[in-house]
Amino acid sequence: MSSAITPLTQLPAWQALEAHYQKIKSVHLRQLFADDPQRGRRFSIEDVGFYFDYSKNRITEETIRLLLNLADESGLRERIDAMFRGDKINTTENRAVLHVALRAPRDQSIIVDGTNVVPQVHDVLDRMAGFADRVRSGQWLGQTGKRIRNVINIGIGGSDLGPVMAYEALRHFSRRDMTFRFVSNVDGTDFAEATNDLNAEETLFVISSKTFTTLETMTNAHTARRWAVQALGEKAIARHFVAVSTNSDEVAKFGIDTANMFGFWDWVGGRYSMDSAIGLSTMLAIGPEYFSSMLSGFQAMDEHFQTAPFQRNLPVLMGLLSVWYSSFFGAQTVAILPYDQYLKRFPAYLQQLAMESNGKHVTLNGQSISYQTGPIFWGEPGTNGQHSFYQLIHQGTMLIPCDFIGFCQTANPLGSHHDILMANLFSQTEALAFGKTADEVRSEGTPDRLVAHRVFEGNRPTNTILTERLTPETLGKLVALYEHSVFTQGAIWQIDSFDQWGVELGKQLAMKILPEVKLAEDPELRHDSSTNALIRHYRKR
Repeated sequence: MSSAITPLTQLPAWQALEAHYQKIKSVHLRQLFADDPQRGRRFSIEDVGFYFDYSKNRITEETIRLLLNLADESGLRERIDAMFRGDKINTTENRAVLHVALRAPRDQSIIVDGTNVVPQVHDVLDRMAGFADRVRSGQWLGQTGKRIRNVINIGIGGSDLGPVMAYEALRHFSRRDMTFRFVSNVDGTDFAEATNDLNAEETLFVISSKTFTTLETMTNAHTARRWAVQALGEKAIARHFVAVSTNSDEVAKFGIDTANMFGFWDWVGGRYSMDSAIGLSTMLAIGPEYFSSMLSGFQAMDEHFQTAPFQRNLPVLMGLLSVWYSSFFGAQTVAILPYDQYLKRFPAYLQQLAMESNGKHVTLNGQSISYQTGPIFWGEPGTNGQHSFYQLIHQGTMLIPCDFIGFCQTANPLGSHHDILMANLFSQTEALAFGKTADEVRSEGTPDRLVAHRVFEGNRPTNTILTERLTPETLGKLVALYEHSVFTQGAIWQIDSFDQWGVELGKQLAMKILPEVKLAEDPELRHDSSTNALIRHYRKR
């Protein structure tokens, strides 16, 4: 973006929204629904296989009109087009941002530095599919001739969170005669527990690291190497390890045949990479056909985001509503509440997607930001969360917008379980919106001294996302929905959503401190007094 960009808070639409906020901030959802009996219908959209109800937000048609004006004045359309074209919109790293190319159809053309990258993507996908078929069919055998029954993905960040989430979400579609585990933490416990009950003869490791130098991943990878070699000998590396990386020299040095290396590109950020070669463990679990269905879901949402008018564009509306609550109401968090146990890792996955993308304190121009960006994402599946943290959402002092995600059909029909689950979802959004007044509490015979304790203020905003079933295609759509919502927020906030410099400083300091905690003799410490004392305390013990 040009250095002459108008600061966000000086845009007419932003100033109009500030004035509008002052008028609407105290209006209750009870009043909004009473004034408009058709509100639930008018503030809902059905598209791309999703039913999106945003009527229980603290908005009017005027709010939406002003938010759409803000999108226009912020150049959101131009930013979307630039991303899909392959422009280098990650300006701090001078890179294109093309996770959308990972799921583009074979006949599509997306040019980066004069080259159509789509054929490269499909070449990798085809190689992944061939490998997955060999492993799943038993054609690929371990060093001693036994078939592979255990797959351990070793990665961290986007090389772990996406594969873990996808495996858990799609476990219903996975091979039940195979075991899939994921090691990310450099804490040795993670590796020890993942391998404790496994036979090395039947175990395949997928080492996922773009550079093949990431400290945590390579520490775990070398531990895995020692574990396999101790049981099977040096020759086992070629049959029990494959790599997802772009560094063929380091992969070969490790002992992995580069024919079993699956690459990706610097125009894919780690948190956007679950549908690239980083998803190899996912493909091994669910098979190439289901993986292809997941990519189709991603692509369907990409097309919707690129072509649907903003007033009916699901990611755009979700992104604008997040801006509304973060930057005007001062809401600091968003609760992600999937009513499906298979999505138990989805909130954790979205934490990285949203918070690594939009946790920024300067604009694209490097100017300090005066408004709130990047809300904290968190959550748990329903109904578990209802017996945990919903108390604070309902009656606490903080405003916490919530996204409820539900499915009309379950993969595991057991009696009335699913009806009870969905009844809870619907009741929670109703309770959060409308609450319970003091008069309603008194009418139930509640003693006066307890009335205040049993009042629910309501006016707590929610989105509800419903779709038919949780399938690979649905998961692709759902992830892309949030990817593009995050993109929308970043475009409005005038930030680079695709770098992550904030993760670097701690890693650099860790490399400096590591020898200081390992040295046999006491080192000369030159940190602050707190850090020095912590290192000395650790060394003594």
